[in-house]
Amino acid sequence: MKSLKKLSFLIAILTLTFAVATAANKPDGDKKETKAEEKGIQFTEAKWAEILKKAKTENKIIFFDAYTTWCGPCKMMQKNVFTRDDVAAVFNKDFINVKYDMESGEGLKLAGKYPLEAYPTLFFIDAKGKVVKQVIGYQTPEKLIELAKSVQKKSPKAI
Repeated sequence: MKSLKKLSFLIAILTLTFAVATAANKPDGDKKETKAEEKGIQFTEAKWAEILKKAKTENKIIFFDAYTTWCGPCKMMQKNVFTRDDVAAVFNKDFINVKYDMESGEGLKLAGKYPLEAYPTLFFIDAKGKVVKQVIGYQTPEKLIELAKSVQKKSPKAI
């Protein structure tokens, strides 16, 4: 009986220690995540109709990241490409940046409008909703910047 009480006490102490350690680590994790998002491409969260309106008002092309939650290359781009300062400098200045999970919410509707073959699919779309350029698969930071510049040369302020 005495050993059962000791075991219960030990389990309670371990549970409490784990709970405190988890709670103590959570705020730091949130701060790091926020900093990474602030550092990289700033994605606008809005309905598609509002995005098109904004593109027309600001006279910019839309950069549209069509992704899924299970896509490995999508996650790699989010972590290793979209967070880079050089990529962000080009995209935050010259594009309206959006991303949609193509298997939920408005992404389902957009998947019908903009057919997909694989993930990620990166679209450059004008304010009328017309695809200017479409690229499939993981892109290096250098390649993504090159794509952005080629789109700008093709249609500078052509919206």
